[in-house]
Amino acid sequence: MAKKRVLITGAAGTITKQLLPAFRERYDLVLLDTNAAGSNDVIEADLSNPDLDAYRDHFKDVDAVVHNVRSTQPGIKTSAPKQWLTTRPGAESPDGYFVERRSVDMAFNVYRLALEEKIPRVVVASSNHAADWYESKLHNGTMDTIGPDIFPLSDNFYGWAKATYEHLGFLFATGRFGGVVENVQVRIGAPRPIRSADFNGDEVSHKRDLGAYISPRDMQQLYTKSIDTEDIRNEDGIPFQIFYGVSNNTRAYWSITNARQVIGYAPEDDSEQEFAEDIRVSINTNGRTL
Repeated sequence: MAKKRVLITGAAGTITKQLLPAFRERYDLVLLDTNAAGSNDVIEADLSNPDLDAYRDHFKDVDAVVHNVRSTQPGIKTSAPKQWLTTRPGAESPDGYFVERRSVDMAFNVYRLALEEKIPRVVVASSNHAADWYESKLHNGTMDTIGPDIFPLSDNFYGWAKATYEHLGFLFATGRFGGVVENVQVRIGAPRPIRSADFNGDEVSHKRDLGAYISPRDMQQLYTKSIDTEDIRNEDGIPFQIFYGVSNNTRAYWSITNARQVIGYAPEDDSEQEFAEDIRVSINTNGRTL
């Protein structure tokens, strides 16, 4: 059987680097990024350009798109201000809106090209921050878990943009624009080693990231199954899903029930085992804010 042809945006980024070992074996790849410097097989393309014909050719004869790219601007912070902490960072500039609006424009352009080029499936790097407003409740014990069905709320432009990716994706999945673009939104957790030294004694944040951890091999499994599973229709018959991107963590507080049911996601790793010795010597309380 011929390999699927998969286009990846943000091909030089952290998430894609974790995916590539599995993807290179499984798929024929087209790799795009806004900056291809130092990469032999990455094509430079500005997906925020409203002239879709400037990069349309890269989307031709593609079976799936993995959309990982986002906009950043030096000096402007748009990401989450740790809602679970009693003392939080100060105010941020509303100019972050313009940075993340560019991210939203790129997502829209990818969906539109998928529609026009009849690409059947798009898998999008959303984020847990699409619903990060609930973090304070999760970590003070007034909520135990949330799933992708909860209304997305965020108090930062990064989370706002990710929630907007999701709603745009749903619009394109409904067939509203004359064709269906099936899509999966992956609310990625913490795709990095969870080390106590990075938290400066903040056990709440340490525990939070242990629950959010996703290992490279679980990330690879989640993405490949999101691409390859034939039927991803939801209860309304719309080929649209939101999955939390976390491993099988003992301290988990985001639900992956629908990912298990719809695509057969079966994460193999657990932060509690992966970082057991570090946890033993560094966590002395239950990590709650209350």
